[in-house]
Amino acid sequence: MKKNIIFLLAVLLIASCATKNKRPEKRSKFLKGFSTYYNTLFNAKDALNSEFTSRDMAHKDNFYAPYIPILTYEDQPLGSDLGQSAAFAENSMKMASVNKPVENGPPGRPGGLSGIPGIPGNDTEGLPAKGATALEIAEAKALKAINKYSVIRNGEEKNKQIFDAYMILVQSRIYQNKPLEALDALNYVFTHMKEDKRLPLAKIYQGAAYAKVKDYHKAQEIFEKLKGEDINKTYAKLLSIYHSEALLDAGKKEEAAKELDNAFELNSNRKLKSRIAYLRGQVLENLNKNDKARESYAAAYKYANDFEFEVKSQIAIAKTFNGTGDYNGAKHYLEGISKKGPYGSRKNEFYYALGLMANKAGKKDEAQQFFKKSLFEKVSDPQVRGLTYYEIGKSYLEKNDYIGAGIYYDSALTVMTYEPSKVLLKDQSAYIKKISKNYYLIKKNDSILALAKMNDAQKTDFFSKYIAKLKAKEEKEEQERRRAERSKGFDTGDYSANSIFANSSNAFEDFGVATKGFYFSNTGTVSKGTSSFKQVWGERALSDNWRYSKKMASIDDMKNEALGVTSAPNPRRFEPAYYIEQIPTDQGKLDLLKKDRDTASLGLGVMYQNYFTNTPLATKTLYDLVDNKPEEKVMLQALYEIFAMNYEKNPQASERAKQILLTDYPYTSYAEFARNPKNNSFVKSSEEVENEYKKAYAFYEGEKFAESRDVIDQAIQKFPKDALIPKLYLLNAFNAGKTTGKEVMILQLEQIALNYSKTPEGIKAKEMLNYLKSELSFQATDNKGNALPQSGVPSQPPQQNQIQNQIQNSSGIPSAPPGSMKNGIQQGGTIQQKKKDKSQLQKTENPESIPAIPKQ
Repeated sequence: MKKNIIFLLAVLLIASCATKNKRPEKRSKFLKGFSTYYNTLFNAKDALNSEFTSRDMAHKDNFYAPYIPILTYEDQPLGSDLGQSAAFAENSMKMASVNKPVENGPPGRPGGLSGIPGIPGNDTEGLPAKGATALEIAEAKALKAINKYSVIRNGEEKNKQIFDAYMILVQSRIYQNKPLEALDALNYVFTHMKEDKRLPLAKIYQGAAYAKVKDYHKAQEIFEKLKGEDINKTYAKLLSIYHSEALLDAGKKEEAAKELDNAFELNSNRKLKSRIAYLRGQVLENLNKNDKARESYAAAYKYANDFEFEVKSQIAIAKTFNGTGDYNGAKHYLEGISKKGPYGSRKNEFYYALGLMANKAGKKDEAQQFFKKSLFEKVSDPQVRGLTYYEIGKSYLEKNDYIGAGIYYDSALTVMTYEPSKVLLKDQSAYIKKISKNYYLIKKNDSILALAKMNDAQKTDFFSKYIAKLKAKEEKEEQERRRAERSKGFDTGDYSANSIFANSSNAFEDFGVATKGFYFSNTGTVSKGTSSFKQVWGERALSDNWRYSKKMASIDDMKNEALGVTSAPNPRRFEPAYYIEQIPTDQGKLDLLKKDRDTASLGLGVMYQNYFTNTPLATKTLYDLVDNKPEEKVMLQALYEIFAMNYEKNPQASERAKQILLTDYPYTSYAEFARNPKNNSFVKSSEEVENEYKKAYAFYEGEKFAESRDVIDQAIQKFPKDALIPKLYLLNAFNAGKTTGKEVMILQLEQIALNYSKTPEGIKAKEMLNYLKSELSFQATDNKGNALPQSGVPSQPPQQNQIQNQIQNSSGIPSAPPGSMKNGIQQGGTIQQKKKDKSQLQKTENPESIPAIPKQ
């Protein structure tokens, strides 16, 4: 027996020594595979599994994002087959970003262990440093297993467990947002494990890595090729999920929806089927296929094994209601669910869903009732509460009640949790405030102007009716006050020892202030008192008998404030004369009110189009402005805006504006645009050119004709297509007349008449040529008719007294193409005609010889 034992020990000793002397390529595949799994690789898998578990526990779906991820790392066991081991969901997961350099390992293999925390150089016995993430640990352990236990013979990897090590390495790098390094590791697999039956799994992760770097074409190429191969069902399930998400990331929604159909059929796990169905519903809803989306959401609800998922699926079903189905049946079903067991805690969400469904069914009033019911229930999801406020605000907006809409939008912003929704709503809220300002200014000024047009009898009758309504309203409020006074427990102003308010929190509080001194002189005391008052009484309106009234500062109060109606009662409020004497009678003030009203109306129409793309409402608002006969500047801008926003999509709506422009303002650049809106040569007059014109004219007035000509030449060369070019040429003709004489001036006027025949400058050039080429001679005169020295041209160029007033644009209103005055150049000065009897005929010359700058 002893001999046998000694013999066995000797054999083992020899075998042990022989193994140590062998090169890595000659090591036993069985022993190396065994050692690989039960040492380093096991720890690597455990680290990766730990990461997946922690992510799954921390995962919370954002149902308000465009799409939810399919996988949450719950049902992904890390066995020898890693086909179900990872979920690559770029849209929702925050991958750990570890950008530490990894030095190259042995030739032909991925980076070695140097660069991994706690593993200096290629010390395969090192451990990850304290504080390293689970993914860093998994990467380090996988690299350690590869370097220590790899067996390569004739360029082929013989240790089958190394494939699993590479899959762990690839996943850990993908989830650390290092897809390029993951692809590097996969290249080793494709080079040294060409015959491995698990290569389809490596190709799936290869496609996922390419999708991670946004090379969707390459990713789709890999996935499509895999779909054409005969792969096992486990790989096919994973492939369908990754492929559908890659298609979605690439923006190919139609193809993604089809691939999600395939994924839904392949996967049998209830939770996975539910998530796939919900994502498919989101995609179809984005494609405006609400009926199919509703079916998909219904499937998500059917397979859901999560309470939150069930509730959100029901909301999604309601949101995609087509309005033609069985509304009453769907309504009763949701109302019934909201009363069952744990669903009762989500009543506010179900009422919100019912409101959405009622809106789709065209029952607007019923929808608002459901939304308001939702507000009275306990909040279970702040985002749903914010969306409820938004829906109520939207109903106010549809009624052009901008103050009401703004209030609810602001409430929505305070509770919403999904940032993209808040950003969008914040912009809309700001737009509404701008529109509200213009809208109520128009209403107020319209009311004042309408009252100013009434005669005394009409005014008295109007305000008598108003006073009757006011008396009825105040009488009703008085009745409510008395009823409240009789109500048990309501504050009657009695703070005696027997009062229910004595020594209670509702009484005035002592904030530690000495009894002596004036209460309101201490700002700290006033601040605390104000806070205490609001806690007890809320935001009370400033009115008589405030203690008895339950009235808060309401939307109506805010509207009255916007309209300039004071809420504080006046002792003379029941006298018609009190109101009549406040109506302005001065024509200057009335003109200013109308001008402000027209400018606000122009801005309102432009904002409807620019902020909400509501072209019909913008067009109606601007046509109402045109019918109101505003000043020419505003009229031209309104007509231009109407034509510009309608001439392509709705030519009928733009036709009237076009005809007005062509008939009443034929020589303006607005009319030029209406004639040929697609003409690229059409430009607006710029402020810089206007300044150059004023500069040139100033030189002309100072008799610096050469400097004036130089400024004009530079402006024409720099801005050859500006609307002021004809005017610059005309001024230059006057310069020529002053410096070189009548003949050169005639030549330049002929050129202007030829090139700009339909402009005011061209028409006036023709009129001047008629005088210059006739037997008329120009004789300039002063204001008293006395003759002045003359060189064959008028001594004074056009005056531009209106330049400053005409280069104006209302704030907040986009600039429009420049228009020109309808009036052309009027000849001025004194004209003496040489008749046969040498008698002279004088004609007065108007110094306004050049048209004003086109209006902005």
